[in-house]
Amino acid sequence: MTVSQIDVLPESAMSSDLRLRRAGIAARALFAALGMLAGAWGAHVPSVKAVYGLDEGLLALALFAVAAGAVASLFVAGRLIGQLGTRRASLWTGVLLAVLLASALLWPSLPALLVALVVFGMAMSVHDVAINAEGTALERLGGRPLMGQLHAMFSVGAMAGALVAGAMLRLAWPAALQLALVGGALALAIGVACAGMLDAHPAAPAGVGERRFVWPRGPLLLIGLLILAGLLAEGAMYDWSVLYLQQARGLSQDVAALGYAAFAGAMAVGRFACDRLRARFGDRALLRGGAWLGTAALALALLSPHPAACVAGFALAGLGLAPVVPLLYSAASRAPGSTSAAAIAAASSIGYSGMVIGPPLIGAIAEVSSLGAALWVVVAAIALLALGAGRLQEDSPPGRGA
Repeated sequence: MTVSQIDVLPESAMSSDLRLRRAGIAARALFAALGMLAGAWGAHVPSVKAVYGLDEGLLALALFAVAAGAVASLFVAGRLIGQLGTRRASLWTGVLLAVLLASALLWPSLPALLVALVVFGMAMSVHDVAINAEGTALERLGGRPLMGQLHAMFSVGAMAGALVAGAMLRLAWPAALQLALVGGALALAIGVACAGMLDAHPAAPAGVGERRFVWPRGPLLLIGLLILAGLLAEGAMYDWSVLYLQQARGLSQDVAALGYAAFAGAMAVGRFACDRLRARFGDRALLRGGAWLGTAALALALLSPHPAACVAGFALAGLGLAPVVPLLYSAASRAPGSTSAAAIAAASSIGYSGMVIGPPLIGAIAEVSSLGAALWVVVAAIALLALGAGRLQEDSPPGRGA
């Protein structure tokens, strides 16, 4: 069965305001669920380290397994989504993610954990492409910017996941029980949300319906490299911020989780404002300004010896990084010569490489020096993102005149 049979209908067949509102609510719920999953995972990276007896190097290997699986599956994400349809791809990969989160601390050995984490990364990247393709379709059908709001819901979910994890840690609930409860709740939420997704997406331009993956070049290559820098920074905050506050600032795990929650909460605020700021200032200026703010804020967090100032720096870094992913995914979906899912997958194939490069690089530096020193790699990545944003082609988002 092909894309034209499953995932393409004339735009007029799905233009009902009620249908779009329902699909918009479903998309917001799916982004929030993915964020909550990321938040729960980020808060429990120290639990993974403790349960499996890992040092920084082996923990970096575990995080590398997630990223490697994510990158590998991006080469088939467009084809898989085309064959299954966006709704079924989102449902199956989302439920698989929830099950793997629930079992993250239950594997009998490190090799078994690594295999599970590779599958976790594969499911995450396909799910990510599918729900972003849904978001860009809703932008086109609704005629207004939406990606900022959707990614804001991811950040709200991430903040909620970190706060819930922090609360359960304070109550001294077993970490494995915490992840099982969160994973079960997310599987149910994802199943309900997927029922409200669009039945089909607008038809792709003539001649590109069968292209499931495109090699990024030209503007799409630049977008991919910028996504790489942004995801390296964002992923480092997910994976290392709680551990950094524990080790470098002496906070307990439940309190350290607040640092991640501050980062995710500030990112949510920035993303809710993203669509309005985008219409006023344009993608390029908003991306560049946010990246410079993120660079300065994370540098402040690493330089300050005070935990409160460190948490404040994480929050400002989240605010600065807020527009990066929604703007760049939206820009990728508008690249000519491909379906939106294939273009997003192509740009993400480079972008997710930041998640491949980041964990072992940060872990290796932390092993020979300190985690604080290693996180300066993230500061450099955000600074390069700010410099590269100036070369991004300025496009008019939906609802904004050219």
